[in-house]
Amino acid sequence: MPESHLARFVAQVVGELDLEEIYAEYGRSDGRGKAAYHPLMMVRLLVYCYATGTRSSRRIERASYEDVAVRYLCSNQHPDHDTIAAFRQQHLEALAKLFIQVLALCHKAGLVKLGQVSIDGSKLAANASRQRSVTYETLSEREREWAERVAGLLAEAEQSDAVEDARHGAGARGDELPEELRTASAQLAKIRVAKQELEREARQKAEQAGREREAQNRKPRDEAQKKRWQRSRSETPASDSQANLTDPESRVMVDGATKSFLQAYNAQLAVDGEHQIILAQTVTNAVVDHQQLPSMLAKVEANVGRAPDLITADSGYWSEWELQQIVDRGVNLLVAPDQVRRKAPGELPPNAKQGPLAKRMRERLRSVDGRMEYSQRQATVEPVFAWIKTILGYRRFLLRGLRNAQGEWSLICAALNLRRLHRLQPAQAGT
Repeated sequence: MPESHLARFVAQVVGELDLEEIYAEYGRSDGRGKAAYHPLMMVRLLVYCYATGTRSSRRIERASYEDVAVRYLCSNQHPDHDTIAAFRQQHLEALAKLFIQVLALCHKAGLVKLGQVSIDGSKLAANASRQRSVTYETLSEREREWAERVAGLLAEAEQSDAVEDARHGAGARGDELPEELRTASAQLAKIRVAKQELEREARQKAEQAGREREAQNRKPRDEAQKKRWQRSRSETPASDSQANLTDPESRVMVDGATKSFLQAYNAQLAVDGEHQIILAQTVTNAVVDHQQLPSMLAKVEANVGRAPDLITADSGYWSEWELQQIVDRGVNLLVAPDQVRRKAPGELPPNAKQGPLAKRMRERLRSVDGRMEYSQRQATVEPVFAWIKTILGYRRFLLRGLRNAQGEWSLICAALNLRRLHRLQPAQAGT
C-alpha cells in the first residue's frame, strides 16, 4: 500500500487516541480463557471499516482475508464475525467517545473555523419493520389478552405437576416452561415495554410543556406552541400514538427525500462550513426538528469551546420561544421561519409565523447578505448527509434501541471526520 493510504493513517491516528476505557476491560490475569485480540487492532479495524462503508461483521471478517488494507490493520489475523460484533457491542459507549478525540485532532489541525455552522437532521431507518408498529389502544387490548393467556397457561402448568415426568421425559429437570408459555410471556413483555415507552414519552412532553408555560407566564409565543401545549396536557399517551414491538424507542417518521413513512430515528448533525467537519451529532426519536437546535448548539459549545460566528438551520427548527432564548444570549442565528418558498415578493404562506423574531428573520432573509449566508446552509450540511447515506451506504442502523443507535451514529461521524482529516491535512500543512 502507498504510504498515504487511509489504512496507514488510521493505524497511526488510532494509536495516539486514549483507549484506556477499553483496555480496562482486559485486566484478567488468572490465565484462564482464550487470549483476546488486541483492543487497538480491533478499534483500528472498526474505524477503518466504518470510514469506508463496511459495518456488517460478516463483511468485515471476509475483508480480513480479501482486502489488503484490512489485512494490514489486522496484522494478518482474522477475527470472526461473532468476535467483531461482540467487541462493538461491549465497547460501544467507549467507541462513541472517540468522536470527541477525533474532533480535537481536526481542531488542532486547523480544520475547525467556527465561521458558519449549519445544523440539520435526516431520518435513518431503524432495525425494525414499520408493520410492527401498533397504537397505544391496540397495545392495551393485546396486553389484556396476553395477560389472560399467560395466567391460563400458568394455571395449566400447575395442574400438570403430577404428571411432569411423563410429559418431559427421562433426563429432564421437569421444571422447563412449556413452549407456548415461553412464547406468550415474551410477547407480553414486548407489549409492556412498548407501552412503557409511549407513557414515558407522554410524561416527558407534558413536563417540557409545563416548563415552557411557567417560563412564559402561561402565554404561548405562537399558534404552533399553543397546539403543542394542548396535545401535551395529559401525561397519558393518545390512543392513536404508535410504538414498535421490535424496537420500541424508534418512531414512524416521514423521510424528507422520498416523503414516505419509515420506522426510523432522527439523526442530527452540526457541520462547520469551512471544511465540512462534524462538530456535534446526536440521535433522537423526536419526529420533528423544532426542539433540537438548543441542544445541538450546547453540544457544539461543549465540544469546541464557544458558539460559532453564525448558525443556520432550515424552517423545521423554527420554535419562536426557544430561538428567542438563543438570540437573547447574543448568538448569531439565521433560521427560516417559513417552510414553503414565497411565490412573489412579500407574499407569505397561509401558515406563516407571526412572532416578532419571525418577522425579523424574514426581513433579514430578504437582504442580499442574508440570502447569501443562508444559501451556504445546503452546501455545508447536506453534502455530509449525502456522503453518509449515499456514498457510505448508511441508511439504516444495525443496532436497536436509542442508546445503541446513538453509539453507532457517533462511530460513523468519528470515522467520517477521520477520513476528512486524512484528506485535508496535507493541504493544510502546505498552506
